[in-house]
Amino acid sequence: MTVKVTERDDSHKSHEGVAAGIRIWDVHQQDLLVGMFHCETDAQNYKAELETLEQQRDLHSA
Repeated sequence: MTVKVTERDDSHKSHEGVAAGIRIWDVHQQDLLVGMFHCETDAQNYKAELETLEQQRDLHSA
């Protein structure tokens, strides 16, 4: 699959976000940032949705 979820490290957050302890999960599809979430569950759900759409697209183009 070409979709992955990673937690954003502090060097890629604002100083305010780091100070507030905000956590952000990035969703990348084919190495492009396609979503940012404050809840890992939401990020994982979005990843699953994108993977399903990829599979459907691949089935229709085959």
